[in-house]
Amino acid sequence: MSAAPPKVDILERMVRAVEKVRDRLRRAAKALDDAGVRYAVIGGNAVAAWVATVNEAAVRNTRDVEILLDPDDFALAREAMEAHGFIYRHVAGGDLFLDGPGARAEDAVHIVFARRKVRPTSVEPAPDVRDTVWLGEGLRVLPLEALVRMKLTSFRDKDRTHLRDLIGVGLVTERDLANLPDLLAARLRELLENPEG
Repeated sequence: MSAAPPKVDILERMVRAVEKVRDRLRRAAKALDDAGVRYAVIGGNAVAAWVATVNEAAVRNTRDVEILLDPDDFALAREAMEAHGFIYRHVAGGDLFLDGPGARAEDAVHIVFARRKVRPTSVEPAPDVRDTVWLGEGLRVLPLEALVRMKLTSFRDKDRTHLRDLIGVGLVTERDLANLPDLLAARLRELLENPEG
């Protein structure tokens, strides 16, 4: 057993952690928008945004900020992000922008490149960023179908959780099976038939 934690306002720390992620997302989006960079918010924040269009109470917080960039715009994106205090790093897992000096990978904006496979074993490449959807004020995300395909392609535990969130609010249903290649349709069918995991 570990020692008792120090006396801190744990609820305040929890709220601050969520606020830091949202602030990082807003600053990254503003930097890219101001520079005219093509991008889309992906990952857990994009899922949360779509879920929020239906049921705010069903939104799941995430610690990740993930952005889909057109590789042709990377130099411009890097310049814009660095001008807003982010620090570029290429690490074994990919490209990211640390949220200032002393930040860790958990405090970063993670980059995925459009039209490229995220991993060599990925079934499909990441989608293009030409078609994006604005949800609310200043949040540019992938269209739902493209986001679902990304999640089905990766299909890690957190991707399955995100897909279950979309299923849970009725944004993803059996009607979506017809638009998917066989492997991705089988993955979605598995989740639809067993939404609790």
